[in-house]
Amino acid sequence: MSAGWFRRRFLPGEPLPAPRPPGPRASPVPYQRPRFLRGSGSSSGAADASRRPDSRPVRSPARGRALPWNAGYAEIINAEKSEFNEDQAACGKLCIRRCEFGAEEEWLTLCPEEFLTGHYWALFDGHGGPAAAILAANTLHSCLRRQLEAVVEGLVATRPPMHLSGRCICPSDPQFVEEKGIKAEDLVIGALESAFQECDEVIGRELEASGQVGGCTALVAVSLQGKLYVANAGDSRAILVRRDEIRPLSSEFTPETERQRIQQLAFVYPELLAGEFTRLEFPRRLKGDDLGQKVLFRDHHMRGWSYKRVDKSDLKYPLIHGQGRQARLLGTLAVSRGLGDHQLRVLDTNIQLKPFLLSVPQVTVLDVDQLELQEDDVVVMATDGLWDVLSNEQVAWLVRSFLPGNQEDPYRFLKLAQMLIHSTQGKDDSLTGEGQVSYDDVSVFVIPLHSQGQDSSGC
Repeated sequence: MSAGWFRRRFLPGEPLPAPRPPGPRASPVPYQRPRFLRGSGSSSGAADASRRPDSRPVRSPARGRALPWNAGYAEIINAEKSEFNEDQAACGKLCIRRCEFGAEEEWLTLCPEEFLTGHYWALFDGHGGPAAAILAANTLHSCLRRQLEAVVEGLVATRPPMHLSGRCICPSDPQFVEEKGIKAEDLVIGALESAFQECDEVIGRELEASGQVGGCTALVAVSLQGKLYVANAGDSRAILVRRDEIRPLSSEFTPETERQRIQQLAFVYPELLAGEFTRLEFPRRLKGDDLGQKVLFRDHHMRGWSYKRVDKSDLKYPLIHGQGRQARLLGTLAVSRGLGDHQLRVLDTNIQLKPFLLSVPQVTVLDVDQLELQEDDVVVMATDGLWDVLSNEQVAWLVRSFLPGNQEDPYRFLKLAQMLIHSTQGKDDSLTGEGQVSYDDVSVFVIPLHSQGQDSSGC
């Protein structure tokens, strides 16, 4: 984004764009569960107001409904945290049209047999209501398909060309591309980043039109040309579990993990804090008695710590407050990346959180074709409700304990997803040590890599 646009959009005192004429308000985004859960036999409406943690039903696709690669899926609603399940999920086949420039330099779609195909799994963890997650589940895959279609000629080339039109303006263009190390996977990463940005803009428009609010995190896995791309914006997580390996495929984005980026923004644009917050980090919230004392602190340019003498401005509420899962941005939000939240403001103020939030994901590439795959190699994707209770090692232990003894069961990945959720409900003290319960919504995909050749479109 340009500095000029940023100032006009978010900073007080800058000229605002002319307001749009009022139009008819759009209908609110209707509540729904993932399409592939239809026919699963459980209620898809609001949860029973009298539900208890030990009576929350685990929902999965019907036995006859195959998901891509025979993946397993399961979900459970929160324990009265909110009326609806704010998690959403989507999956299916990506059919990417192969295009080329015609004589008039307009895109022409080639015949269907030249489609490039891939598969897609996504989890969205909503906050402030389910609307943003529902919109993301219904929109992001279409945004991604459009972005991939725009670069598909570069994807199928030996090396992405400088010009998609095939022109060679400079004879050294191929050399410049090679020196930059640009590969086909970089185009997929760029398509994912652009798709997240496009989807975020769609969500902002739709929620404004319907008078709704909210946001969501997004965790997406895309299989294309022998590679698995995992794109994450938020605090959901994906890991690869093999017989002798646990490999994280994503990083969580929270106010703590992105402290320096957030502080840097507040340093460049102090107006965003409206004089109500301090961008500096201290080990604890400072009190009046700390005035004049030298205390530990750190700023946007610091990974380490130093000391400063406390003045009055340091007593303001901190930009990032709390630790671990309790850390909050501007005292409001527990994540620093995601989709939506365009209307979110700090309580009783006009301070917007959106300038501090990124919709751009971090993308990890797993070269599946280079792995010597075993039948029990899986990727586990889950919203933070699972990881609040189970560690990577505990999830891997469950995977390794269950799959080898159930290799003949065609529904073993579905059952594993269900078992992972049951393990968050405090019923296995030997696993969590304390019988911990996740009171959050929990959604889980178990994606078997050994089944990547299976062409079940499922969703």
